Amino acid sequence: MNAKLYAPICVGLIAGSLGFASSAQAFSFTTHYDEALSTNPSQGDIWLEAVEFDGKIVSNFSLVDRVDILHNDLWTGGNSGAGSADKGDQATVGLSEERLTNDGARTALRNTNLNSIIDGEDRGEFSMNLWFDNAVDNLFFWERGRNSAMTIQAIDTAGDILGDSLTINSRNWDNAGFRLDTIEIGGSQRVGSLGVSLADLGLSSAIQGVRVSAEGTSFYNGPDWKVVGEKVPEPGTVVGLGSIAMALVASRRRRSSAS
Repeated sequence: MNAKLYAPICVGLIAGSLGFASSAQAFSFTTHYDEALSTNPSQGDIWLEAVEFDGKIVSNFSLVDRVDILHNDLWTGGNSGAGSADKGDQATVGLSEERLTNDGARTALRNTNLNSIIDGEDRGEFSMNLWFDNAVDNLFFWERGRNSAMTIQAIDTAGDILGDSLTINSRNWDNAGFRLDTIEIGGSQRVGSLGVSLADLGLSSAIQGVRVSAEGTSFYNGPDWKVVGEKVPEPGTVVGLGSIAMALVASRRRRSSAS
C-alpha cells in the first residue's frame, strides 16, 4: 500500500453519510492502493484500498452493478470502435473484450482492481449508463494516460437524466501515483484521479447511477477509465453515527461542567 491509513473521526463520517456535497468544482483525492507482486507492477493487480480527501478516509465503496450501453462505435478490428474492456497483462481480475457487451463492461468495472478498466479509442464515441449496487454521493474517477475527457451526468433508476452535465478533462487531473500497462497497449502510462461531488452534478441528494459519454473528437481522445462511488450508509447506520457523536458532545459538556 502506498500510504499509511488513519481512522476518520465520527463527525467526518456523519457528514459523508448524510451526503453533504462540497460546493467546489470537483475535488482532489489521494488513492491508497496495494500493488500485487509481479514482474511489472503496472501490469498486475492494483487493488484500491481507500481514498482520502478533506481530512476523510473512505474505504466503503459502491461498485458498478449494471451497465446499459446506449451507443458504442462498432469494433471492426485493431483500434477501431470506441469503448472496450481492458486489463493489465498480468492482472487476475477483469477481462479483455473488444466488442464490448453490457456484461463485459460490468465485469470490468464491478471490482476494486484499478487495472481493470474501460478503454476508449482516440476517435471513438460511446455513451453508457452505469448503476451502482448502493446509492452514492461522491464519485471517484481514474483515467489512464491523463490526455482525455469524458462527460458525466447523474441518472435515476430508469436511466433518465438528473441535474447538470459535467465534462471532466483528465489533462488537468492530479497524479494518482501509479501507472497502468494493459493488454491493448505496449507500455505503461501514468494515471490521473479526480473526485466529482453531487454539487458538481447540480444535485443535493444521493444518486443511483451515472451516464458516462465521450464524443469522437480529439478533445475527448478516447478516455481509459475506472469509477467507484462513495457508498451512502443505510439510515440506521447514519442514526447510529449521529448517536455516537451526540454522546461524545454530551460527555465533553459533563466534563466541562464538572471542572
